[in-house]
Amino acid sequence: MSETDKVFAGSIPENYDRYMVPLIFEPFAADLARRAASLSPGAVLEVAAGTGVVTRALAPKLSPGASYVVTDLNQPMLDYAASRQAPDSRIQWRQADALALPFEDAAFDLVCCQFGAMFFPDRAAGYREAKRVLKTGGHFLFNVWDRIEENVFANDVTNALAEIFPNDPPRFLARTPHGYNDTALIRGELEAAGFSRVVIDTRAEQSRASSPRLPAVAYCQGTPLRNEIDARGKLEAATDHAVSVIAARHGSGEVAAKIQAHVIVATV
Repeated sequence: MSETDKVFAGSIPENYDRYMVPLIFEPFAADLARRAASLSPGAVLEVAAGTGVVTRALAPKLSPGASYVVTDLNQPMLDYAASRQAPDSRIQWRQADALALPFEDAAFDLVCCQFGAMFFPDRAAGYREAKRVLKTGGHFLFNVWDRIEENVFANDVTNALAEIFPNDPPRFLARTPHGYNDTALIRGELEAAGFSRVVIDTRAEQSRASSPRLPAVAYCQGTPLRNEIDARGKLEAATDHAVSVIAARHGSGEVAAKIQAHVIVATV
């Protein structure tokens, strides 16, 4: 993973929340919130919370007496998440590194994470930390994207950028968000971290947008892919070409395409 893969700064948090969240994250956030609530946790920790799409979906489903600590390594993302959340005395916002959590052992019933594990520089350390802060019988619930070929708009954008930059194609999407999709590897790393039971469910959803421009802008300007494009000096041209590629494949009006992820529940 490149260092720029972890940089969610400038206008990226706002564009991420405006474009990426409705495009690909909301359906999986609803799924994760439903699964989390079904476990009836009293103390919840969310890591790599991003702009808070899971927080907004899960908080209303938790009991009045629950506690909910929401964390992210990236302060601008966390600030944006807090600004979008209705006042809730159960929620504590805290900047934290998922690989070195500032919490006591066995402090939580549930640790959840939406599409963050792919960004962990050391997943083994992140998994050990999740296990450490969970009570016996607690659950680590998270999801990761499947391979890029199963996520059509992301693949379209990646292929479009390879046409614009044939000698040095930006590969952020394939390398990082979609680069951790081997279920046998995921299971093995969780078991090595000490989890006793691992269940993996592969789930497909539909990504929908009112025009081809929305997914193009979402990926090119609302993710760290923007950092790679900016470094090549052609942000608007690259975005426009991605629009044309998506339109050629999916039409110029409303567009829809498959997205797919693995949802994992690991039990202590």
